Amino acid sequence: MHYITVKDMPEAERPRERMRRVGPAALSTSELLAIILRVGVTGESVVSMATRLLSTHHGLSGLSRAEFSQLAGEHGMGPAKTAQVLAALELGRRLMAEPPEEHLQIRAPGDAGILLLPMLGHQVQEHFVVLYLDTRNRVIDQETLYKGSLNTSLVRIAEVFRGAVRRNCLSIIVAHNHPSGDPSPSPEDVTLTRRLIEAGKLLEISVLDHLVVGQNRYVSLRERGIGFEE
Repeated sequence: MHYITVKDMPEAERPRERMRRVGPAALSTSELLAIILRVGVTGESVVSMATRLLSTHHGLSGLSRAEFSQLAGEHGMGPAKTAQVLAALELGRRLMAEPPEEHLQIRAPGDAGILLLPMLGHQVQEHFVVLYLDTRNRVIDQETLYKGSLNTSLVRIAEVFRGAVRRNCLSIIVAHNHPSGDPSPSPEDVTLTRRLIEAGKLLEISVLDHLVVGQNRYVSLRERGIGFEE
């Protein structure tokens, strides 16, 4: 069986050669994925194979959410290529979620979204995260309190604030994701927000925002005035 590799392509069109000449930013998503896949299958070049995978899974976002067994079952994939692709996607996700060398300062909901969207946007399970802020609203730490099947009505208020008290923080931001991809806040999300705000007043710890994260987008309850009514 003959596999079509990048070496079978004209040199000027080979993704790795193009990367050397013009840099990775100039390559298409299909070309970058082709470099990871390395070889195609009979009758299909590696770039065509990469394009097919991206189309089938509706882009990188869908590809990153695919189960290992599902992706390995795709024509021409198998366990080895699947491991390579998912490892590369996970590295990219971890890079985006990695805290900056200097503490990120939260001036607006979008600042928190920069940190939380890559961390939570593609998760297939629900996560509940707390960001701990200093007096200048800089993120000094973050913690995932819940992971798995999450009902926000069951979130323990004391547990949310325990980390803030331990770190001597005066404010926090909470966030959780909706694996469905739709970040619309549920009634339970709004109720939790109000309970957290009231508890925070007693502890003199401000709840600056509650973000609900979906696929490639999020909703700030403070920005929408939901649960933060004065």
